[in-house]
Amino acid sequence: MKHLPDFRSPDFLREHLLHTLAFYDERAVDPSGGMYQHFKDDGTVYDTGTRHLVSSARFAIIFANAARAFPQHPRALAWLASARHALAFLQRAHRHPESGGYAWVLQWERGQAEVQDATNHFYGLAFVLMAHAQALRAGITEARAGLVDTIALMEKHFWEADAGLYADEATRDWHVLPYRGQNANMHACEALLAAFEATQDTFCLMRATTLAESVTRRLAAQTHGLIWEHYQTDWTADWDYNRHDDSNIYRPWGFQPGHLVEWAKLLLTLERSTPGLIEADPDNWMVHRARELFGEAVHHGWDRHHGGMVYGFAPHGSPATDTHQHVCDPHKYHWVQAETLAAAAVLAERTHDGGYWDWYDRVWAYVWTHFVDHEHGAWFRILGADNRKLTQDKSPAGKVDYHNMGACLEVMAALAR
Repeated sequence: MKHLPDFRSPDFLREHLLHTLAFYDERAVDPSGGMYQHFKDDGTVYDTGTRHLVSSARFAIIFANAARAFPQHPRALAWLASARHALAFLQRAHRHPESGGYAWVLQWERGQAEVQDATNHFYGLAFVLMAHAQALRAGITEARAGLVDTIALMEKHFWEADAGLYADEATRDWHVLPYRGQNANMHACEALLAAFEATQDTFCLMRATTLAESVTRRLAAQTHGLIWEHYQTDWTADWDYNRHDDSNIYRPWGFQPGHLVEWAKLLLTLERSTPGLIEADPDNWMVHRARELFGEAVHHGWDRHHGGMVYGFAPHGSPATDTHQHVCDPHKYHWVQAETLAAAAVLAERTHDGGYWDWYDRVWAYVWTHFVDHEHGAWFRILGADNRKLTQDKSPAGKVDYHNMGACLEVMAALAR
């Protein structure tokens, strides 16, 4: 392929991250509160009022991360102000002052919030924690109180000590519902690791370790070493949940290659955060499981016909390279590609195995060719199995280029180690 950048260059990664951020930068801020969350490919805002908790939190994260990563940039102070603006919206609009919970969806108009969905989703709460942690790391000191309060909320209403995992969903008045899932626990692990970096509170590290062990070892033992998404109340695998419903983007059926590689990345983050572990046990279980999960993800998920990582594959499936009969969702989502290239880079840095750099370059070449919007900026959200663009909506509710920009930061950090 001609004219491809040097994907391993820190300068390339920095410029690409900033180019992606520029798509959202000044056009995302709603002066009346929070951030606009619905963008067409050309940057047009097509819904000014709907506010999803995940997007509200992720905007705080990406602006805080940018301010921390590039403190000398001319826009650094503006990004810090945007992070504060987004964080304030979480507290003042999404948060219910009496219950302490966070509304899943709001309608925001003329400075007033109308709750559309008051459900307390632990998935959303994990991102609320992540937003406060990254804001605190960026120097927004007032985020500390919200971080502490969020952890207390998680522990009080969702923690299940016997399982070593958090429940998934509760009503507005905190009646916990029966669904259990790994996805929210994965993002809680991510958020707790960020909270540990922000506070050095060892509770956060210990809880993240427990989640990682529970999901990637104990739960995975039920499902032949892979990580299933959905569980019964007793944490046994629910093989039929959403089997015939592909409309729920947070609870898809099938094994998710994007989550397998995301866990691989998180396990190595956890290892780096655990003092003395690498020296005491260079070939510890975290590295071993990270290698296994990445290997299974690319084996089953990489489409050798059209390139790119598919969204989901069915239990006991054959690789996506054959007939696709076991690929339950052949679409290509931007976040799956981003997490795959990030995991490949951190595995390459940790293991010194050049095969992971080969995967990194392969995924980036695919992304550069098919996903990066070279005209308007940022990445397209979803492509068909044959890489045709399926939508003009670059960022609908709950979605923003959080994974892409985070991947660039991950790789930059890996290259600097």
